[in-house]
Formats: sequence, structure tokens, C-alpha cells
Amino acid sequence: MSSDAHREEPGHDLSGWRLGQLQRFIHDARGQQLETARVAAQGQAYNSSHPQEARRQWAKLSLLANRRMVDHAEGHAARVAQQDFMLRMWVIDRLGPDDTDPDWSPEALASDTLDALSFTPPQAAALAACWRDLPTGQIRELRRHKILTAHLERLVGYLAPGPVRERLVTWTATRPLLP
Repeated sequence: MSSDAHREEPGHDLSGWRLGQLQRFIHDARGQQLETARVAAQGQAYNSSHPQEARRQWAKLSLLANRRMVDHAEGHAARVAQQDFMLRMWVIDRLGPDDTDPDWSPEALASDTLDALSFTPPQAAALAACWRDLPTGQIRELRRHKILTAHLERLVGYLAPGPVRERLVTWTATRPLLP
């Protein structure tokens, strides 16, 4: 298969491609091609007929395609972060955590999530109390926080007691207040 021919067809079905083929494709892909590759790799990660390690490799490839969208300014950063967090949480839930790999480490996911948030839970709760009166940009920022914290209820169960876990627990209580 010529990868050049497929680069011109962003909607091409990549679901049957082997891991190495898709990895080479992602290396040079841009725009919608990256999204198509991300979805194809994620679909293979979800395929329970694959061995666990192969599923992790497919998930890693999906993360690569997703992250390259931000690297090339072709994806909205919040959407890319949300896709990243949700896939990492899925792998931790379904295939188990792995503290030797930051992508599958609950602690690393917790840290990355907190780093992506610009408000503290009290700030977000205070703004949410009057969100209808806020400028559009602040409402959008509150929505971004809600989207980026969607996985936290599942994540806190993997974390040892401590300050990071407590911050996430506070976010799980704040999240339903957000628009």
C-alpha cells in the first residue's frame, strides 16, 4: 500500500491496517488524517480479541496521533486533552495501571489533569453559581473544565490517599455544578 495515495484520502478506512503501517502513516499525516488514524488505532485498542500488550500498543499509537494534532496546531487543545485523558483512563480501567509508563500511570494522569485546569474547585464553583451572567469566554472555560474532569470519579479509586487524590475528589464534587 502506498502511503502517499492514502494521504490524499483522509476518510480512507484504516481499521484493517497493521500497527507498523498505521505508525508510518501517522508520522507524516496532518489534519483529518490524524483524526482518522487516531480513531482507527483506538478501535484496535478496544478490540478484545487482541492480546493485552497489543491493545496497549494500539492505544499508544492512538495517543500519538491525538498528540500530533496539537503539535501541528490542527486540533483544539481541550479536545485533544480530553481524548487523551479518556483513553488513558480506559486503558487503566480495562488493561490495568502501569506505573512504569506515564501514559498508564494513575498518578501521572492525575497530575496531567490538574495541570490542564486553570481554576481551582472553589473558583469554578463560585463562577458556576452565576454562570448565566458570565461572558461567553468564562462559560466556555467552565465547560472546558467539566470536559477535562469527566474521568475523575474513576481515577480517584486508583490513587493512594494524599493531597492529589483529595484535590481530585474536590473536583468530582464541583464538576456537577459546572454548566
